[in-house]
Amino acid sequence: MSVIVIEFITLDGVVADPDGSAGTPLGGWAFRYGPEAVAGDKFRLGRALDDGVLLLGRTTWQLFSQLWPGRDDPFAARMNAVPKLVASRTLPHDATSAWANSQVLDGDLVDAVKHERRDVIVTGSLSIVDRLMAADMVDEYRLLTFPTVLGTGRRLFPADGPHAGLECLAVEQVGAAVLTRYRRTAR
Repeated sequence: MSVIVIEFITLDGVVADPDGSAGTPLGGWAFRYGPEAVAGDKFRLGRALDDGVLLLGRTTWQLFSQLWPGRDDPFAARMNAVPKLVASRTLPHDATSAWANSQVLDGDLVDAVKHERRDVIVTGSLSIVDRLMAADMVDEYRLLTFPTVLGTGRRLFPADGPHAGLECLAVEQVGAAVLTRYRRTAR
């Protein structure tokens, strides 16, 4: 089992509001490059998406549950089929019927991830990423970096965040962005 964090990110490390749904003044920065810049399996998840589980926070899940069920392309079919765990203390269990194969995570987030047998893919959901980083549980980062500098906003790796030794696994230009894959080095 691996924990894989996938994020849209700017050159200066900002991950907040790439689609503009949060209404921040600089939001929507990833989508300014057109729909093809963010469509499909840009993060090269492949079998991890087929055999793994998505772990989402409530806000990301609610956004995705409005977007993905109505799509019918091959990648959307995979997103709709993958099991989804929602980390939320406020989302009612019955609300997850809005997106197939979703369930609210019971119990402690870190314990649940430790006991998961499948690869865990976290997309967006910065509060979850923060908790998993603090517990030293992130095995891989797949970052789609857009040629944008915002100067302000929530960063994936804040100045006061935990130390992480990483090695670069791959670098690939994907349209206007660059996909980088980093794996945690030995502890």
